[in-house]
This record gives sequence, C-alpha cells and structure tokens, in this order.
Amino acid sequence: MAVRHQLIRRPPAAVWAVLEDGNRYADWVVGTARSRPADGTWPELGSTIEYQVRLGPWTVGGHTVVRRYEPPHRLELEAYSGPLGTARIAIEVQPWGQDTLVVVDEHPLRGPGGAVHNTAVDTLIQIRHRSMLGRLAAVVGQTTRDTAERGG
Repeated sequence: MAVRHQLIRRPPAAVWAVLEDGNRYADWVVGTARSRPADGTWPELGSTIEYQVRLGPWTVGGHTVVRRYEPPHRLELEAYSGPLGTARIAIEVQPWGQDTLVVVDEHPLRGPGGAVHNTAVDTLIQIRHRSMLGRLAAVVGQTTRDTAERGG
C-alpha cells in the first residue's frame, strides 16, 4: 500500500469542502482532466464522478465511485481507469491544531495494476500522491482566499 500524508495549513472544513466539490476533482487529482459529477450527489455513498485520464499522448475515460463517506473525516473511493483497472483510495481528514492532516492510502484492486502490485508500483503511487496532496493544499488555499475576498 502507498500511504502518504501532508499537513495543510487550513482548517479541516476548508479541506473537506474541496473534497466534496465534484467539479474540483481534476484540479487536485493528478492525471485526471475534465471531471464532473455523474450519478448521484457527489460524494454521497455510491455516487460517481467522471473524468479523463491522460497517459502521455493517450486519453482514457475513467470514473470514480464513493465506497465510504463519513463527513468530515473519511472518504473512500474506487477509481476505474479503463484498461488500467481499479484502485482503492482512502482519504482521511484529521484536525491538527488549527490545521489539517490529510492521509491518503491507495492500492490497486483489479487489472494490470493489481496484478503487478509491488514496491515499485507503490513508489510511483507515492510520487503521484506527493504532487496530488500539494495540489490539494493549493486548491484549498485558493478556495479559502477566494471565499475571504468575497466576504464569505
């Protein structure tokens, strides 16, 4: 399993607000583009979000299903990436003083990723998570600044 964490210098409610916004998914999830909520009300249990996954010059359609939704602390997803297979992604949001500790735990379930899952695959996932958590922190920070500027 690839587990990574990051301290985000914003309150948990600000982090959770970004996680609950299905239209912002592609803003922080590395490799996805053009996300949009599809079935159900994101991120309620069983709801889905659709997006595209870019692999160099190739684009593959994908979708993610919410498997566990415990606001404002835990969101577990199953990502379906076409021929790449599926992965389980668990996101924990924990208060850390006035800040937020976000922990991401991901592992392949089905398809080629699950068949060849090893420490090399986990290393690649760790690199992706480092970037993803940095992007999440930036989106949360920008969203917080935008809200403050509007007086909200």
